[in-house]
Amino acid sequence: MDQPLTGTDAHAEIREEVRKLCARFPGEYWRALDARRGYPTEFVRALTEAGYLGALIPEEYGGAGLPLSAAAAILETIHAEGCNGAACHAQMYIMGTILKHGSPEQKRRYLPGIASGELRLQAFGVTEPTSGTDTTSLRTFARREGDRYIVNGQKIWTSRAEHSDLMLLLARTTPRDQVAKKTEGLSTFIVDMRRAKGLSIRPIRTMMNHNSCEVFFEDMEVPAENLVGEEGRGFRYILDGMNAERLLIASESIGDAKWFTAKSVAYSKERVLFGKPIGANQGVQFPIARAYAQMRAAEALLQKGLAKFEAGLPCGEEANMAKMLAADAAWAAAEACVQTHGGFGFAEEYDVERKFREARLYQVAPISTNLVLSYIGEHVLGMPRSY
Repeated sequence: MDQPLTGTDAHAEIREEVRKLCARFPGEYWRALDARRGYPTEFVRALTEAGYLGALIPEEYGGAGLPLSAAAAILETIHAEGCNGAACHAQMYIMGTILKHGSPEQKRRYLPGIASGELRLQAFGVTEPTSGTDTTSLRTFARREGDRYIVNGQKIWTSRAEHSDLMLLLARTTPRDQVAKKTEGLSTFIVDMRRAKGLSIRPIRTMMNHNSCEVFFEDMEVPAENLVGEEGRGFRYILDGMNAERLLIASESIGDAKWFTAKSVAYSKERVLFGKPIGANQGVQFPIARAYAQMRAAEALLQKGLAKFEAGLPCGEEANMAKMLAADAAWAAAEACVQTHGGFGFAEEYDVERKFREARLYQVAPISTNLVLSYIGEHVLGMPRSY
């Protein structure tokens, strides 16, 4: 089920090596973390040492210099093997902002350390309690004072903040009522969380073990040299990375769908009731088959989006739809898997309920299904803007 629609897989070797790595972290490992809401430090370290988290960093900075499709193959395989890439996936999609818009000095200063694992770039400070996905309404403000910025405000759902050395932060540098367009006046910063004063973190306990946090800034100083690109153009820089983010999240959902389907098929063959395997019953078989078909369709669109991204072509349509359809396919496969397992689907030892909770997230984040539909309506179909 993990073969691509094309005849060969350019990243087959990477997938196989990732499978071997994931085999060292079976369900027991993830269940123990889930019980105590722990961070998978050993898993992230193994991925880092193998070079997977530096996949997109150019070779000149110590990375692998691989295309986005390779990163997608890594994350998909992690999820298809029952593991969870959410503990470290942000490093891959945040990377694009620094690679494309960071100064030569910023790249020299941070990228080698990120590639080697000396530094973790895992925190993405964008969403706020009052603005949600209405990013241009964020209130966190960075005021320029000489060779530094003074930051005050709050972020929420900043996952992995407790386990990251660096944060990519979006803050307003010009009041919203003083800009011609609401997307102007926002700036992007690299925050060294190891040295930052006036920064505090509060974990948020959620349905799944996602290491989510609230982050508070109280007169936090950020050196002006940590401004990414030009002041006031940060929203554009963040948008540049969103297609990559959505394609990578879609890859994770494809991996989840494959895991659920493999689990469902195996159990449907093993479980015998009324003298035959339950998989012989169409009531069991059809939901699994339908979810598989959904996954394959989403996978095809994902591959098209990755190809366009790597060719430097506009891919917003494919990235958004692939993310939505892959999340839908994963959820359909999750529902079928729980139903196939019956009561055992709720037992922790089967790992189904853990993955079930994890898969549900991608209906909401990093962009909700409703906003994807709004994007399709306005930007693909040419309908009036709804917000």
